[in-house]
Amino acid sequence: MLAARIERFPIAGSFTISRGAKTEAVVVVAELEDGAHRGRGECVPYPRYNETPDRTLAEINAVGDALRHGLDRSVLQSLMPAGAARNALDCALFDLDAKRAGQRAWSLIGAAEPKPLKTAFTISLGSPEAMAADTAKAAHRPLLKIKLGGDADEQRLHAVRRAAPNAELVVDANESWSAGNIVRNLAACAANGVTLVEQPLPAGHDELLATIKRPVAVCADESVHDRASLNALRGRYDAVNIKLDKTGGLTEALAMAETARQLGLRIMVGCMVATSLSMAPAIVLAQSADVVDLDGALLLARDREHGLRYDGSIVHPPEPALWG
Repeated sequence: MLAARIERFPIAGSFTISRGAKTEAVVVVAELEDGAHRGRGECVPYPRYNETPDRTLAEINAVGDALRHGLDRSVLQSLMPAGAARNALDCALFDLDAKRAGQRAWSLIGAAEPKPLKTAFTISLGSPEAMAADTAKAAHRPLLKIKLGGDADEQRLHAVRRAAPNAELVVDANESWSAGNIVRNLAACAANGVTLVEQPLPAGHDELLATIKRPVAVCADESVHDRASLNALRGRYDAVNIKLDKTGGLTEALAMAETARQLGLRIMVGCMVATSLSMAPAIVLAQSADVVDLDGALLLARDREHGLRYDGSIVHPPEPALWG
């Protein structure tokens, strides 16, 4: 039996990127029950990809009959397109299969037991002064992800670096840079010891990356979704950010990571702002990642019951009561 619903969780303060700010995480949860076991998956509909909570909920409910007739993860990949709705169902099926088998989810795919991981912690976009203040509070963390937004980004970078002189910095521009400022901004990143820059140019208009010198590794986010989108990145990007809400679940994400490695791309595993139920499957994927960005639950004012355990910037694998 399938049950799906929209849930809302308040964010601690607000979360701001170049496309705007929000004060709550709106997630869609899919639950599958067989009378003895229950599997859960969570997704975040993303307006950038024309997804809404109501539309995602409808897409999940539309496959209810197929699920009652034995739909499994392999068939799901061809039945639904990559995106948030498929992610919730794919992860719920993983969870249900694990509980039916009396095993952990990673055992189903022959993977080793996951280890705790170091995750980035995100600093929202704001004025240089505001970002420096937020960074100072998080300066003890070893890895910080800095949201940028175009104008004044050089000043933001300098302010953040002064506030956290010892932290590793990665940057996420969320498509906000342009041909007119990308060279200057990349140089500022290099000068401030940034190790990775996510999606500086708009997806579909990033061909310039193949022609300019990249003093810092550049990672595709909005420009990459699943395996089918990887070939177009050659020559433009050095890494890919794999998010379950983009790939449509853990099944495709695992396959995508393998293909990306074969293409010589570094791997970042990221997330949306969501609860621990969204982060949990990604921890399985992130075991071999170069950069882990699974702090979504840390940005909430409250997480769901049985949430992931975070010791500072170390995130631990999920307990069975949460997922898998």
